[in-house]
Amino acid sequence: MGIQGTLEYLSDLLSSAKTKKKKKQTQTVAVKIRMDCEGCARKVKKVLSGVKGAKSVDIDLKQQKATVTGYVDAKKVLKAAQSTKKKCELWPYVPYTLVAHPYVAGAYDKKAPPNMVRSLPSTATITESAVDDHYTQMFSEENPNACSVM
Repeated sequence: MGIQGTLEYLSDLLSSAKTKKKKKQTQTVAVKIRMDCEGCARKVKKVLSGVKGAKSVDIDLKQQKATVTGYVDAKKVLKAAQSTKKKCELWPYVPYTLVAHPYVAGAYDKKAPPNMVRSLPSTATITESAVDDHYTQMFSEENPNACSVM
């Protein structure tokens, strides 16, 4: 490789470093949005399709869920969904197998789809009540007078 080849290599390297942009990742954003009928679903689909970078929009009327796939930002999708004047939020549900305590207060939701619970921070834990503590002491093996049946 001669001097000219080395110079071309270096110039290509420098020019590609200047023009190289970070490519966006394809994302899937799910939104829980209140939809009553097919007309509402069409309106939501039309608005969400207009979001810059959206490749496809799927509407699930039964679960009240809209899924946008493409080079989109979750905040922009949520803002577009709010422009329909319907009650909406980012999809709050995850499979219950991914949550450490799926039936802690706040996680269990009667309106959740099957096998789904609300996503909670990992700091949420089950707390023992005074009644539970009383029962554990009543049948304790350390206290011989606790249970007369034994």
